[in-house]
Amino acid sequence: MKLNTFKHFPKDLALVILFTLLCAPFALIPPLNETPIRIILGLPLVLFLPGYSLIAALFPRKGDLDAIERIALSFGLSIAITPLLGLALNYTPFGIRLSPILIVLSVFTISLAIGAFVRRSRIPEGDRFVVDFKDFLLAQVFFSKKKKCIDTILSVILIISIILAIAMTVYVIVTPKEGEKFTEFYVLGPNGKAEEYPTNLTVGEEGDVIIGIVNHEYANSTYQLEVRLNGEVIGEKSIDLMYNESWETPFTFRATRAGEDQKLEFLLYKGGEKEIYRSLHLWMSVQ
Repeated sequence: MKLNTFKHFPKDLALVILFTLLCAPFALIPPLNETPIRIILGLPLVLFLPGYSLIAALFPRKGDLDAIERIALSFGLSIAITPLLGLALNYTPFGIRLSPILIVLSVFTISLAIGAFVRRSRIPEGDRFVVDFKDFLLAQVFFSKKKKCIDTILSVILIISIILAIAMTVYVIVTPKEGEKFTEFYVLGPNGKAEEYPTNLTVGEEGDVIIGIVNHEYANSTYQLEVRLNGEVIGEKSIDLMYNESWETPFTFRATRAGEDQKLEFLLYKGGEKEIYRSLHLWMSVQ
């Protein structure tokens, strides 16, 4: 292969390599990885480019497959290749993490794109598969005289079905279905476990507990915590929590008078409402 063949590097393979290389900084480097461009570049790398590179390497001649078949197989193979590469990474020290997956997908895609270029360069120029971006879909798909109308229609339906399946998968991932809305509200002993609660004290002795809240309301929530001992308020706190955020704090109280069956209450209000949203209590004996 002559060196000057690199001057005629196919545009489709050049775009595959360019998209793959651009994906790395927009996926890994902040603040680039917080922009929508990360999704624009990442989805093709996962769902289309690996399969396209493989098809280009396997079928370098223009008569091997038509445009629609190449596109459909590119989506289908990419959907199969990406999980297999992830599965292979799972058995390595790197594990299934963003950086290793990105590196493996990029190396796989670029290597096959270069391999496709090498194979095409060994074929007579008139027989090479070339993407004509001006009429790639119109001239090669809808008005191709080499395919029957019914074959074209079925091919179009196939590629549309694959795209719709991918779109629905992405939608489900991005907008997961909401489950039951609730708030975790708990009280633990001083050791952080549901045991050794301060239920037997002497007058003037202090008791320690840990109060925790976890927001599973699928929205940011404001809570008002109130602690009462025998009906008297001994502690108040306002807490703002984002969805899935947790809050935990130690709380110390003092037994002020002797008596059996003294009630220590933990009341939680939500969103400024006057009705109690969650409540917990401990019964104490003070000597």
